[in-house]
Amino acid sequence: MKVKLVLILASMVALIAGSSIANSPAIENQGAEKIELDGGKRGKVPFPHRLHQEQLGDCEICHLIFPQEAGAIKNLKEQGKLKKKYVMNKLCNKCHKEKIIAGQQSGPITCSKCHIKKKKG
Repeated sequence: MKVKLVLILASMVALIAGSSIANSPAIENQGAEKIELDGGKRGKVPFPHRLHQEQLGDCEICHLIFPQEAGAIKNLKEQGKLKKKYVMNKLCNKCHKEKIIAGQQSGPITCSKCHIKKKKG
């Protein structure tokens, strides 16, 4: 009887633990692996979304500012809610530079390393 009770309790704990992990926002809503961000006149910015999710671990670092929808940056700029170069200077570069100072692997910190200009012709 005791063994049966222990097995039932262990199964319940595993079930509860498994459901809380499966329902965590990072696992439940991973979004696209890669997305393309509006980079204004300098050109589009290919963005490794999944890599940033894994590295940051907290989606709200970005998504408190940017809605989880296509074209969010462009829309915020058009509405006057996002200043020019804010994303690059206050978010991307700041975080990347902090990682470099800490001796960690980091993303790029120059414009041309992120923005892809359209080829003329």
